[in-house]
Amino acid sequence: MPTPHEAEKQHAGPEEAGRPPSMSSHDAAPPAAPSRNPCCLCWCCCCSCSWNEERRRAWRASRDNKLQPLPSCEACATPSPEEVRSWAQSFDKLMHSPAGRGVFREFLRTEYSEENMLFWLACEELKAEANQHVVDEKARLIYEDYVSILSPKEVSLDSRVREGINKKMQEPSAHTFDDAQLQIYTLMHRDSYPRFLSSPTYRALLLRGSSQSSHEA
Repeated sequence: MPTPHEAEKQHAGPEEAGRPPSMSSHDAAPPAAPSRNPCCLCWCCCCSCSWNEERRRAWRASRDNKLQPLPSCEACATPSPEEVRSWAQSFDKLMHSPAGRGVFREFLRTEYSEENMLFWLACEELKAEANQHVVDEKARLIYEDYVSILSPKEVSLDSRVREGINKKMQEPSAHTFDDAQLQIYTLMHRDSYPRFLSSPTYRALLLRGSSQSSHEA
């Protein structure tokens, strides 16, 4: 003799018998979370509002105009043979020479690490700025171009330095990237500088300087 539950299933139609039990009010799916609207005043690159997009477009236009070829003051400088030889004495002498920075930047470009020099130069430019409004804009541009993990020109920084930058970016200053700049300077000194001294580019400059000296003699 069928039980009451089995009898109920027999009287139910085939569609009702195969239908899964209805979901109770307690089992109902939670409502979708409301979408978050980005804040127009945030400095990070996640903000997509039109106000931030217009400012970012203007910053990028300015940045692209500056970073296309080498700056004229460095590209057109002709170093003397003595100056070229001095670059092998120390990395500091190379980096303090406008012509040296230009040649070294060209070498870094062949090693696909030109962003290290660009970042260092951007930090130098930031430290020379006194207008706080300009400092804010330049600091955000530097962050977006060289620190953000979304940037194709991201430089290699350790987690401690990154955390420090993220905190300082709440109130940017001319020295927000000092620790990062020192880390990249040290990286270029230890990694790229020795290869530069033995590169065909630098050797060609030395030979050119030697030939000039011999002709003058």
